[in-house]
Amino acid sequence: MAAEKRVVFRSPWLPWALLAPQAVIIAVFFFWPAAQALLQSLQQSDAFGTSVEWIGLENFRNLWNDETYLASFKTTAIFSSLVAVLGIGISLVLAVFADRVVRGATFYKTLLIWPYAVAPAVAGVLWLFMFSPSIGIVAYVLGQLGIEWNHLLNGSQAMTLVVMTAIWKQISYNFLFFLAGLASIPKSLIEAAAIDGARPWRRFWTIQFPLLSPTTFFLLVINVVYAFFDTFAIIDAATQGGPGKDTSILVYRVYYDGFKAMDLGGSAAQSVVLMAIVVVLTVVQFRYVEKKVNY
Repeated sequence: MAAEKRVVFRSPWLPWALLAPQAVIIAVFFFWPAAQALLQSLQQSDAFGTSVEWIGLENFRNLWNDETYLASFKTTAIFSSLVAVLGIGISLVLAVFADRVVRGATFYKTLLIWPYAVAPAVAGVLWLFMFSPSIGIVAYVLGQLGIEWNHLLNGSQAMTLVVMTAIWKQISYNFLFFLAGLASIPKSLIEAAAIDGARPWRRFWTIQFPLLSPTTFFLLVINVVYAFFDTFAIIDAATQGGPGKDTSILVYRVYYDGFKAMDLGGSAAQSVVLMAIVVVLTVVQFRYVEKKVNY
């Protein structure tokens, strides 16, 4: 058995020098803001930050006594689950079909990649116009089919709108990874299964999907984080958390309470809770879900 090759630096400080730029970036843009949020969550200040009072855990106690904030946990759970599961599922189906296309494959794949270039806020505005009760083409077609669409008044329809928009925005990212994963699977395995009489559906579930499990697990983590944080612009552009609080997920509540209600301490406390939730979900995914991944 060949000995493991290891890189040895002649100078003891060279590895630290190479790591220093990335360490500085992480400290400045990740750890420092997180520490500031934790500090502000224990304080109460006015809108301009001129008067600061140390109140300890009072901001967190106020959160647990706020029924609308507790309701946003359920809203976030529903929203993130739908975005992650449906987004990954639809992207996988599109990647499987795109992998089988022979003629015009490049054109077909390029069309599916385009949504990733659209900014989240722009995506929210586009879908808002399409589903606008007064001028939206999709709302008009739904009306002709007997479905009265008005996401400004119907909370379920508003949730449907932001979920579809978030999935559409992320579908290209998932599609690229699934397509790369399918391309890395040896064609000899598929051909051998076909010779043994396995139908396309069986070949997918017994060969391709198990080999895609590392890609699926990676995308699951990425999509959960995306649903928790990167969908803020979509919700702000499409529904602004309404109607009422039906689409106000946790990250939108952080923005609304901090920049509109001017409750800086409460907003900081919410950001700390949100950060803790994402960390716990990521740890659970890596500890339990990853065990079912075949590398």
